[in-house]
Amino acid sequence: MINGRMCDDVLTDIYVDKDKLPYERKRYIEAIEQYITRFGDDDVWIYSAPGRSEIGGNHTDHQHGEVLAASINHDAIAVAKKLDDQVVRIVSDGYNNLIAIHLDDIDKKDKEEGSTQALIRGVLAKTKENGHTIGGFQAYITSDVLIGAGLSSSAAFETLIGTILSYMYNQGNISAIEIAMIGQYAENVYFGKPCGLMDQMACSVGSLVHINFENSQKPEVERVEFDLDVHGYSLCITDTKGSHADLTPDYAAIPMEMKQAAACFGKEVLGEVSKKEILSNLSKIRAEAGDRAALRALHFICENERVQKEVDALKKDNFSEFLLLVKRSGDSSFKYLQNVFTCHDVSHQNVSVALAVSEILLEDKGVCRVHGGGFAGTIQAFVPNELVEHYKTGMEEVFGSGACDVLKIRKYGGIKVI
Repeated sequence: MINGRMCDDVLTDIYVDKDKLPYERKRYIEAIEQYITRFGDDDVWIYSAPGRSEIGGNHTDHQHGEVLAASINHDAIAVAKKLDDQVVRIVSDGYNNLIAIHLDDIDKKDKEEGSTQALIRGVLAKTKENGHTIGGFQAYITSDVLIGAGLSSSAAFETLIGTILSYMYNQGNISAIEIAMIGQYAENVYFGKPCGLMDQMACSVGSLVHINFENSQKPEVERVEFDLDVHGYSLCITDTKGSHADLTPDYAAIPMEMKQAAACFGKEVLGEVSKKEILSNLSKIRAEAGDRAALRALHFICENERVQKEVDALKKDNFSEFLLLVKRSGDSSFKYLQNVFTCHDVSHQNVSVALAVSEILLEDKGVCRVHGGGFAGTIQAFVPNELVEHYKTGMEEVFGSGACDVLKIRKYGGIKVI
């Protein structure tokens, strides 16, 4: 069936890029073969959950701002079978150990924090707590959402488990938004990582998702239909191979300084402060919180507005305006948010170099920006399809073979494939 024409149509619909068909077909066949090796030859279903890329809203979510993120055509897939036994058995690609979670033992275990077991147990517990049915299944899972590349491998995994439970035991009726919130709970409470909701929402909902975190407990979520391929562009993510060691203080300083700026108005986060208030009281912020906090506050208020402008541009099919806004987002992150390199080690500026090389390679035909948290890691570029090979070759000459990943925005979040 995987080799059939009908399946090729399904895979093209999911992964967008026809050039990926041989890879995806081989990947699915190997996943089924691995399932058979581990569990036996059964009637199975295949499920998929994508990674995500942040498009707009760099460091706005933790200030109750707005973000725009996209599902990408790299994903985690599961070959799975429903079980009568009250146990979940999972084998992941690259790991020999079988994970077994018994459904009468889904309370949090402190010793499991930071583990795959914690994520599975957390999704099971929250799904049950929300009033949905849970049950046993066995699965072989493989993922090409790279860990550490800012594409949210953990959120894809959580979404995958939630999607399996939705289709196997709840007729597919658990909404994508609820699956995202279940995944966030698993990561926050069971896994022990205080993440926001952007990653899970983008992985679960599909296409582009616009999220307003003004009410952080009940964020407003809007799916934005958009086909990047129609406009003849690809989304390229380049791993600049910078070290994340000793960057925790740099990451932590961004929300801390933004909150210090908000405190000048008696508020906890900048989402509670207006643009007019910040501009009218900039001297006060500079005096009480410092110039960098003031610049980061200016980044926030403009970036927050920019997200809405990006959404409006996409709805109007004004792609050139959207690209201009992405470029402005990147410029603001570099100049005002200042998360492109650490001031504690100015001799290493991988992200700065990647942005400079990108602008030279693309000239005025594409745009680039820092991707995600910043300081090291990855950059994002929107590249015309006819320049992709030129861009990829140029970036990999600097950062090494395989450093540049060519992606498409896919329209599906977590789904049952076949």
